[in-house]
Amino acid sequence: MRELGRGFGYLVKGQRWVSQHGKQFGWGLLPGLITLVLYAAALVSLALWGTDLVSWATPFADDWSDPWPGLLRGFLTVLLFALALLLSVVTFTAVTLVIGEPFYESLSEQVDLSVAGFAPESGLPLWRELLISVRDSLRIVVRAALWGVLLFGLGFIPVVGQTVIPVLGFFVTGFFLVEELTAVALQRRGVRLRDRLVLLRARKSLAWGFGAPLAVAFLVPFVAVFLMPGAVAGATLMARDLMGEDAENSGDDEDAEDPDGGANAAGGAPRPDGASTAR
Repeated sequence: MRELGRGFGYLVKGQRWVSQHGKQFGWGLLPGLITLVLYAAALVSLALWGTDLVSWATPFADDWSDPWPGLLRGFLTVLLFALALLLSVVTFTAVTLVIGEPFYESLSEQVDLSVAGFAPESGLPLWRELLISVRDSLRIVVRAALWGVLLFGLGFIPVVGQTVIPVLGFFVTGFFLVEELTAVALQRRGVRLRDRLVLLRARKSLAWGFGAPLAVAFLVPFVAVFLMPGAVAGATLMARDLMGEDAENSGDDEDAEDPDGGANAAGGAPRPDGASTAR
C-alpha cells in the first residue's frame, strides 16, 4: 500500500510541477492536442462507416434469414468500435510521446534540472532518439494489444468479467502507460526497454499507483490531453526513484528553477523552448 501511495504521489507532484511552470505546460499540451484530433477523426470515421466495413467483411451472412444478419453485424460493429476505443486508450500515450518527443524531452530535462541542477543526456542525435522511441513504443503497443484482446475475451465470463476483469484491465493498462511515460527520462539515462521493464516489474505497486488512476482518467480524451504534461513530469520523478537518484524534493524547491523555464541554479541560459542548456 505504501508503494501504491508513493506512485500516486508522483502523479500528483507531476501535475503540481507543471501547474507552477506555465510555459512548460503550454508546450506540453501541443502533442496531445494533435494526437486527439487524429484519434477523433479515426473514431468518427469508424462510427460512420463501421457498419459498411463489417457488411463487406461478412458476405456469408447475406443469405441468412432475418434477423440473424443484422444481429451478427450489429454485434461485430459494436465489438469493432469497442476494440478501437481500447486501442485508442492503450496507444494514445505512445503516439503522443512519439509526436511530442522534443517537447517532452525538454519538459523532462527541466524537471531533472529543478531537482538536481543537471539533466542526464543520452548523447544521441534527435533522429536516433526518435527511432528508438518509435521502435520501443511499437513493442509496448503489441504487448498491450495482446493483453487487451485477452482481457476483452475474459470479459464475457459471467460476474467475473463484469467486476474483476475491468479492474485488472486498468492495472494492466496503467503499467504500460508508466513504461511509456518513464521512457522519456530513462532513455536519456541510457536504459533500454528490457531493463526498463525489469525496473518496473520489480516495483509493480509503484507503477500501478501511478498508472492505474491515470488509465482511468485517460478514458476521457480531453482529460488525457491536459494531464499528459504533468504525467511526463511525474514519470520523470518516478524514474529518478527507480534509478535510486534523489527524488525527495521532486520539484518543490522553487529556487532551483525560474517559474518561466529560464536560467536555473546551474547557470544555464534558457533556450527558446524553455529548456536550459545546462547539464
